[in-house]
Amino acid sequence: MLTISESLRYLLFQIRKPGDPMRVSEVDAFAWALGCSLDRITPVDLILKPPSPDQLRSADVVLIGGAGDYSVPEGGSWLEGALDSMRELHATGKPTFASCWGFQAMAAALGGQVVSDDLCAEIGTIAIDLTEAGLQDPLFKHLGTPFFAHVGHHDTVIRRPPGTTCLGRTNLVPNHAFRFDGLPIYCTQFHPELQVSVMKERLKTYPTYVERIAGMTFERFIASLRETPKANSLIRRFVEHFFRS
Repeated sequence: MLTISESLRYLLFQIRKPGDPMRVSEVDAFAWALGCSLDRITPVDLILKPPSPDQLRSADVVLIGGAGDYSVPEGGSWLEGALDSMRELHATGKPTFASCWGFQAMAAALGGQVVSDDLCAEIGTIAIDLTEAGLQDPLFKHLGTPFFAHVGHHDTVIRRPPGTTCLGRTNLVPNHAFRFDGLPIYCTQFHPELQVSVMKERLKTYPTYVERIAGMTFERFIASLRETPKANSLIRRFVEHFFRS
């Protein structure tokens, strides 16, 4: 018998260059986190075109991941169309889980503010503290505080959208996770879909960035990574919570 997460249909919003190997790796990562087969996830490239009404209608859950070389503050001709897709998710109450770039895009689309700031950049396996609301949240309270998660960003949400509740923070970043109140939409700056092996694979593409932000050699940084089982449970917990019969 299939579990809830195995039986649902997912639409994955991607924002990546055509040759980016993470296009495939990202699908694999979300499938692993959900415990579902790859054929349950349909990727859609927001740079090329927005999802069709039929794609949105047929999906049970929308996932939004990272973006590699793209940035919300830097924008691009494609950005406003992508943000319109986020607004559609919010307006229809489509169950949505957004991480990293998705977290920033959902914030920007619904009235928050995102900036590029290396002083608030984070990379690696870091400790995240739950807020008081996070300690009471049906999904986050099971993680304990602090919990560890994989992070890689230099864009930061400095103002959350109206109608959201902050669930997690770090010393550098006060908005590390939020939910839209009354809606099945959760957003995290961290990557609950990543394992250490995938984190290593991604960061090999940006060794000088790693050294600049982490302040250590790439080899030493890679050795500092650790698995994050509590964070990794979050996306499956999300679908089980909202689709439990």
